[in-house]
Formats: sequence, structure tokens, C-alpha cells
Amino acid sequence: MDSEPIIHGHGVCLVPRRRALAGAKARRLGNGFAMNIYAELTRTFNRHGLRAILAGGQAVVLHRLAVMSKDGDWILREDDETTAFILSVLETYGARYRFGAPLDTRWLAGGWSSHLEFRHGDIRVRTDFVTRPPRLDAQSLKRLWENPPSFPIPRVEPRELAEMKKTNREKDYAVIGELARIMDKLEDRILCSRSARDLLDLANRHPDIFEALSSKRPTLLAASQGLEALESALDAERRQLIHANERRLAQYMTVAKPWADIWPDIAAAIDGKPLAEAHKIMCLRAEICLPCRLEGQPS
Repeated sequence: MDSEPIIHGHGVCLVPRRRALAGAKARRLGNGFAMNIYAELTRTFNRHGLRAILAGGQAVVLHRLAVMSKDGDWILREDDETTAFILSVLETYGARYRFGAPLDTRWLAGGWSSHLEFRHGDIRVRTDFVTRPPRLDAQSLKRLWENPPSFPIPRVEPRELAEMKKTNREKDYAVIGELARIMDKLEDRILCSRSARDLLDLANRHPDIFEALSSKRPTLLAASQGLEALESALDAERRQLIHANERRLAQYMTVAKPWADIWPDIAAAIDGKPLAEAHKIMCLRAEICLPCRLEGQPS
């Protein structure tokens, strides 16, 4: 896993949209979706009620912008019934904890994420969970649960997924650019596009809207200076976003250092134990040295 116990993106194999659509069709014809363990898990997590919405690379795959992603990320409802149910499902798969916070609302509500894994045939399935993903504000999360995705396999919509992908990894910005191209709202495409050529085209076709949105995204102001200036502004914007996420992660990593220091002992203590028992040990240890919230963090 990545070095920080916070939500993190994963490797996504992007392909041109036409090829992605063809690949999606082939997978459907070959029951590929039915065989996808991440889709299977999502259906099971949501048995008798919506509890988990697929995010990260698997959501990108389901939006037909990629052909594969190696891990699974979910946004969970922030309540004890949800975490207990998710743990019970994962226990049936023989899952074990990886380094991260316990799958418990006390830590999830503080922005931490939980990481588990299990073997499924020849595949190592890595599962990551969060209730308060970075860069999604309270209103966005409220809308997510009040107006849940209507897809058979619930996944985050492109606009919110683009915000979650503003990480400190260069590759995620290519994903954001592809997501922008499938967004329904013109305003969202303008606010999220990573292509200078796409933005110049939008500026020419919708000058009033483009100008109005420049107050939300100052990078757009460079469009009036031409292609090279806008490309430079987009590069600078990407670096700013990367540095912002690095600062966010650094805060969590500093707080998590005592937890990281004793993790080898915890891993040994929970090794081979049923997940329910391992979870109790995780919580007891975390109560001692892993704060649920960062200092000054709002509830």
C-alpha cells in the first residue's frame, strides 16, 4: 500500500474512449462484470440497502474510461451498522487488515481510511474504505447519499470522482481530463478539463460562461493569451493541486507515526485471527496511539 493511511488512488490503465467502449462491450458479452470481484463486493455490501459507493479506479473502469484497475475504493455511509456489515462481508472472504485505520466510524469520521485485503483465486484483492473522502465537502457528500447513483453497481459520478482524483500522482490528472470529457454539465467540463485545446474550444463556443467561471478557476484567464500560455497555466495548476495534497497527507502521516511504529507488533498480533477478533485488537490499540481526528479538525 501507499505509505499513508489515508484514501489514495491506484493504478488505472487508461485507453482511448473508443477502445474502452469496445472493451466494455466485450466484457459484458463474456460476463466479465459478473466475474469482477469488485462489482461482486459492491453488490454484496449493498444488500438490503445502500451502504457503499464504488470510487477510485474501479469507478473509472465502470465509466468506461479504462480497462482495468488493480484495487477497489469505496465511500461508505458513516454509521456503525455499515461498518459492521462491511466487516462481516469481508470476513467471509478471509480478509485481513493492511496498514491503516480501523474500519470504525470514529476514525473514518476524521478523514482516515481503512485498508484490507484477501485472496480470490489467483488475485490479491485490496479494498480501501473512507466515509469522508478528501476534497468532497459536506454538501457533496450529503447529495451523494440523498441522490444516490442510479447505476446497477453504484459508483461516484464523474464530477465528484474528478475532485477525488486531485492527488499528488501525476497520472491521476490524465484521469481527470478524461472524466471531464464525459461530464453532463458544461460548467463542470470547463472547471475540470485538463486539455488546453478542449478549453480553448469551449471558450470560443461559450465565451460568457467561460469568463464567468474564471473566478472559480483562475487558470481559465490564461485562455485569452493563447495555447502555450494556457498549457503553462494548467501545468502550474496541477503542481499547486499536487502540493496541496502533499501537505494534507503530511499532516496525517505526522499524526500516524506512533501508529506506524507499532504496526509490526499489531500485524503480528492479528495475524491468522478471524477479522472480527482482529478488528477488536485494532481498535483497542488505535485508541491508545491513533487520534480519531487531527487537532483542530471540525467534526
